[in-house]
Amino acid sequence: MRLSGPVNTGANPAEWIAAHEQLGYTAVIGPPFAENDPRLDDYLGAAKRAGLPIAEVGAWSNPISPKAGEAKWAMDKCISSLALAERIGARCCVNIAGSRGERWDGPDPRNLDADTFDMIVANVRQIIDAVNPKRTFYSLETMPWIFPDSPDSYLALIRAIDRKQFAVHLDPVNMVNCPSRAYHTGDFLRECFAKLGPHIVSCHGKDIKFVQHLTLHLDECRPGQGVLDYATFIRELNKLPADTTLVLEHLPNAEEFALAAGYVRSIMAAQGVK
Repeated sequence: MRLSGPVNTGANPAEWIAAHEQLGYTAVIGPPFAENDPRLDDYLGAAKRAGLPIAEVGAWSNPISPKAGEAKWAMDKCISSLALAERIGARCCVNIAGSRGERWDGPDPRNLDADTFDMIVANVRQIIDAVNPKRTFYSLETMPWIFPDSPDSYLALIRAIDRKQFAVHLDPVNMVNCPSRAYHTGDFLRECFAKLGPHIVSCHGKDIKFVQHLTLHLDECRPGQGVLDYATFIRELNKLPADTTLVLEHLPNAEEFALAAGYVRSIMAAQGVK
């Protein structure tokens, strides 16, 4: 497995690579600049020389937005992002399915409707067919209130989309959305990998904790500060191909990312994982 996370681009490619090495990252999030930025090839070339593959290209947008203009813009962004991921050899292009509500990544009563499932299937097919990638994958990040929100709903999407270059971007924390999962994260992680393992190309690394306030509150937190069974997470990840990435995210500053990376590396060491 490979560990990655956001890093400041620095003043030049050498500083950027050094920042990754200081944190013990063995993959980069790409691209560090827009596709038409003249610095892009220099930075990606430096990553290649350092042996740091590109973990993911983000296509963050809302292809199922109720606003037609926003939905079209999002579809165009997903297609161009997948094309870029293919060109630069990223492991995957990742987005969420979106939301039928006002907030692009927020809850909405329509998010888990059958017609929303069908919209997601049609959108993903259109995105993949527009690019026809050969070496990268289009993937959907798992979420708490939109498909895919469970291992079984992800399997249903894989079958319905029926495209070889559709893959899984596993964010287990986003699916810990009830006490039964939060109290048994090891069991839930094993279920995720048992059902989705052959399709997983990348994962997000976070943690989740209970907040003692009725009725139910579950908050994201830094790895090691919550209930996620990281030993099981790392063991299961280690069964996948060696270039499968674990990408740290959603922390407020470089110090927090360094603590997160240190914690994950400590669990890897304890489990005998490089």
